Amino acid sequence: MGVPWVFAIPQLLTFVPVTISFTMPANIITTDDLREFKIELIQEIKHLFSNSNFALNPDSKRFLKSSEVQELLNLSPTSLQNLRNARLIPYSKVNGTFFYDWNDIIELIANHKKEIKPKRKSS
Repeated sequence: MGVPWVFAIPQLLTFVPVTISFTMPANIITTDDLREFKIELIQEIKHLFSNSNFALNPDSKRFLKSSEVQELLNLSPTSLQNLRNARLIPYSKVNGTFFYDWNDIIELIANHKKEIKPKRKSS
């Protein structure tokens, strides 16, 4: 598919039509290509999730915001506020944002761990 151009040559006062055509190399995508792309995409997404701040790794992020603690512990904003008010979880407040130390969260969970009782044998 070309683009027609017309040039005027002033000395002869005649018009010479010129056609310029562009060709692009065609790449045919097969189902195998799509399957390979899907596998690469899934691997990249898994890699991103494994390196996210929500990974259970204290080295990745030491201080967490309220929303991150709520997501990790499956708490509502009110439940997290109740833990703060009851002085069960230490926090720092900087410019209106609450921050929690990862180690304090682990300690809170460990302190509230319930020991299991062995099942009674039924006769």
